[in-house]
Amino acid sequence: MTITYQQTEKMLKGNLPFSQLGFSLLVTRHKKLYAQTPTSKIVDDCVNEINAFLAKYGTIVAKDFALIQKL
Repeated sequence: MTITYQQTEKMLKGNLPFSQLGFSLLVTRHKKLYAQTPTSKIVDDCVNEINAFLAKYGTIVAKDFALIQKL
């Protein structure tokens, strides 16, 4: 369960309604970082942290992951 650079960039620019609070907070924090400094380094860091979160809590965020897969 991993997301790509392109999916992350779309997610940071968009406004997806996530159901899992922890994941929503993580994405909100990354959106704020990206809004301040929209660089590829920030997106890479976000990809790595989100993929680590998904690896650890994949069963909990399966519904939100399905949303991301549609990007």
